[in-house]
Amino acid sequence: MYDRNTVYIVGNARTTSDNAITQNFNSFFIGFVVDRTTGEIVDVSCSATISTTEKFIASLFLGKTLKYFDQNLEEEIKSRYFGSSQKAIIVAYKDGIKKYNEAICKKS
Repeated sequence: MYDRNTVYIVGNARTTSDNAITQNFNSFFIGFVVDRTTGEIVDVSCSATISTTEKFIASLFLGKTLKYFDQNLEEEIKSRYFGSSQKAIIVAYKDGIKKYNEAICKKS
């Protein structure tokens, strides 16, 4: 399904104890399928409890990059996502960037 030049990266974050995601999964995570050369995010899924949430979060990230932190993407998340996991999404994104760069640098 995915090109051989892709890698799978999971970004993790904590959510508040009363968050439904925490109740179901104990933490929040986003799975990124990323082109290893360009850093482009080609697929996304996350530990959401509502399918609309997962689709919306994917729409924010698809076509963006994990090569570097995108301040505009953080602002877009803050201005468009008003669920209780807003901060966790940003933290998971930053964790994904860190893990992507660690994985790619190890291969170089």
